[in-house]
Amino acid sequence: MPYLESKAERSKRIRAVSVFVILASLIVIAFILSMNTGFIRLSPVEVIKTLFGAGTAKQSLILFEFRLPRIIISVLLGAGLAVSGCILQALTRNALADPGILGINAGAGLMVVLFIAFFPINQAAPVFLLPFLALLGAGATAALIFALSYEKHKGISPIRMVLSGIAVAAGIAAAMIILVIKLEPNQYQFVAVWLAGSILGTSWKFVMALLPWLVVLLPFVLYKARTLNVMNMGDVTAIGLGTRVSRERLLLLAAAVALAGSCVAVGGAIGFVGLIGPHLARQLVGPRHQYLIPASALVGSLLVIVADLIGRVMIQPSEVPTGIVVAVIGAPYFLYLLARSKA
Repeated sequence: MPYLESKAERSKRIRAVSVFVILASLIVIAFILSMNTGFIRLSPVEVIKTLFGAGTAKQSLILFEFRLPRIIISVLLGAGLAVSGCILQALTRNALADPGILGINAGAGLMVVLFIAFFPINQAAPVFLLPFLALLGAGATAALIFALSYEKHKGISPIRMVLSGIAVAAGIAAAMIILVIKLEPNQYQFVAVWLAGSILGTSWKFVMALLPWLVVLLPFVLYKARTLNVMNMGDVTAIGLGTRVSRERLLLLAAAVALAGSCVAVGGAIGFVGLIGPHLARQLVGPRHQYLIPASALVGSLLVIVADLIGRVMIQPSEVPTGIVVAVIGAPYFLYLLARSKA
């Protein structure tokens, strides 16, 4: 029996590693295509020459100041949002949990809109403050949603949580409409683009504003993978196995909110990544979070970078915001999951 268990575990690990390699390869391919694609096209040879410092000043400007920051932001955003959704689905044992659907993204967005209304976004200090402010909004929204969905002696109700999240997100959306009406024309244009989920990362400042959050939080979440496995079995079982459920839930919820808030602050209102990423990853590598968390990050990165690429080439010279492309993919998928959960 031990031999069979070891063989089964080895088979799962090999499958997971194979999935990681395939997803990473697809991300690299999409990365390369994104560097070559845009209103001003750069051939593969020109990209390589520019990367090694042999390109023209115009090619260097396009590649290093516009395309590379945006592509890197896409990868980081996808990873952060997907892992945030993975945590929420595990903590709530709710297949429909997602920072966008639950209203956490909306809470972060409200703080960003408030900030934009009073401070110019192009200054360096405000750019680095955005994730902190988004964290405050996301945290307050998450606390409200969890309070509304909590039932005495029963804990958090998955259905009530989804309904509360939708209701809170609708209220926040109404508040944002009122705020947007009062904005100056240049501020309104920025907020309109941001609300559509258009990636703002055309500057390395945005990369540096988001990168530290993911560098700290993603390893922490991966370190807590075994804890998520245990908590996924239910509170009674987790307590019986010696897990400090309340403490661990609070820490992991804080990590999920921080990931979602920091990503929303930089990438705008991009929804459904936290829903689709973990679901597809679970089908590929199974429910064990040692494999599920990295797979979710890779699927999320691939989804956002491909959506951004499609949005940039669909109606050139204009572009479709990344959030809209993701929504076109995510909305039908969400309806499918909702119908299946009722069945």
